[in-house]
Amino acid sequence: MPGKPTAIITGASGGIGAGLVEGFMEEGYNVVATSLGANRKLTTSGSLVLLEGDIGKQQTAAQAVEAAISNFGTIDVLVNNAGIFLTKPFTDFTAEDFGSLVSVNLFGFFYITQRAVKEMLKQKSGCVVTITAALADRPIAGENGSISMITKGGLNSVTQNLAIEYAKDGIRFNAVAPGEVDTPMHSNDPKDSPSQPMVKKATVKDIVDAVLYLVQAGHVSGEILHVDGALPARRW
Repeated sequence: MPGKPTAIITGASGGIGAGLVEGFMEEGYNVVATSLGANRKLTTSGSLVLLEGDIGKQQTAAQAVEAAISNFGTIDVLVNNAGIFLTKPFTDFTAEDFGSLVSVNLFGFFYITQRAVKEMLKQKSGCVVTITAALADRPIAGENGSISMITKGGLNSVTQNLAIEYAKDGIRFNAVAPGEVDTPMHSNDPKDSPSQPMVKKATVKDIVDAVLYLVQAGHVSGEILHVDGALPARRW
């Protein structure tokens, strides 16, 4: 619906992504949501466009940006939520694992962010929030995600670099770095896990609230907001 701000949200098939779609729509946004699989809980409406596709493919990024501009006229916010996270001992990671992580986490960020920023430059405003991981700069014993963190740490780094590159253009870049979140991805984790001993997991709402804060905080850019329940205090 023209006249309302517009957000693109990737990885909207469930969990944090679906929560983000609902959260942004409650805040009065038009939303273009991408997912690898169809989400039956979300239905295309006047303010919501759903697109199915692999975010690691240029075509998906192009379709999302085109849908936002053709349906709503602007791209005010991009939330890079789509991502995968693999854990295993370092020596067990395969080239195929690495390729999958790079495709979704890095190419997925690159393709859609570059296209969205080109549109934001035309309006001299915009906000990009990327979901990374607390483990990228707060490693803990027992969570062996070293290769996954090459990609997540890279997203933290590019966020801070882009914040400087586009500061004069009115485009802000921030990241939310969750610990464990109560989503299907972590449904089988033990209650007393290495990263969250005796402490409840974050909720999807916790992450959505953090993203919305960064979107609304007009003078905040280049920040990595950790939503991990003081993870460093429990790393061992």
